[in-house]
Amino acid sequence: MGTSITRLFGIKYPIVQGGMIWHSGWKLASAVSNAGGLGLIGAGSMYPDVLREHILKCQKATQKPFGVNVPMLYPNIEEILSIIIELGVKIVFTSAGNPTTYTSMLQSHGIKVAHVVSSTKFALKSQQAGVDAVVAEGFEAGGHNGRDETTTMVLIPSVRQAISLPLIAAGGIALGSQMKAAMVLGADGVQVGSRFAATKESSGHQDWKELITTLEEGATKLTLKELAPVRLVKNAFFEEIEKIYSTGRDPLALKELLGRGRSKKGMFEGDLKNGELEIGQVSALLRTIPSAGEVLENMLSEYRAASIPEL
Repeated sequence: MGTSITRLFGIKYPIVQGGMIWHSGWKLASAVSNAGGLGLIGAGSMYPDVLREHILKCQKATQKPFGVNVPMLYPNIEEILSIIIELGVKIVFTSAGNPTTYTSMLQSHGIKVAHVVSSTKFALKSQQAGVDAVVAEGFEAGGHNGRDETTTMVLIPSVRQAISLPLIAAGGIALGSQMKAAMVLGADGVQVGSRFAATKESSGHQDWKELITTLEEGATKLTLKELAPVRLVKNAFFEEIEKIYSTGRDPLALKELLGRGRSKKGMFEGDLKNGELEIGQVSALLRTIPSAGEVLENMLSEYRAASIPEL
């Protein structure tokens, strides 16, 4: 299954594991890479010394390519990038920021750079910035998301028409049939988040993983656009957000409610009532907690079995 993505990153299958905060540690990243995909360590929930530890452990756990996802809106960005360069990581996925800021610097150290976008406009800006690949993420995705609410089905062909770079589709992809659909729309590979959040190697809390497998359609909603759009499970914390919205869209009140460590409380520590629980709409299709290797095996089997009817 060779594509421009497998050739760019030196991997067997064009499946990238999303670098999710509080889920994507060295165990998950190395397991995905060992199974033939591209594992990503999620730097967004790690202090620099913690990131260093995860990179070193990942390097011991796999001889295959892996990368680091770096949200550029987080603090300590310069120190994080210095560690990535020092330890010889060769793949970086950037998000939540301007790709022109660090792309050329990272590439000067032999690092391949992919940038995550939620619109065709920013895909074009990423291409102009010289990135090696673009991840186009639709509105269905979990975690931080685009304000325009463009779905993957619309976003991927639009971006494909606009850019010539290798294109990775993200948002609402957990099954092999969904992967095939993304490829038909013009993607060269897929990035999968929510499916890998509920795996044995994910560093998310076990209670959170089990909750993911019970979620139904409509269990999540994109909210907090006044701060940074994020898709959340509708729990007690979400209802507190809704109360603020019912009395006006006050960014200060929302920021105070969010506070510090709210996502850690929910996804890492397992406070399913008061924590921030980020997951994609595709969670409605997830009913098991497999290993990362089983996820790839199942997706590839489903991909090969999915047929397109002749007209």
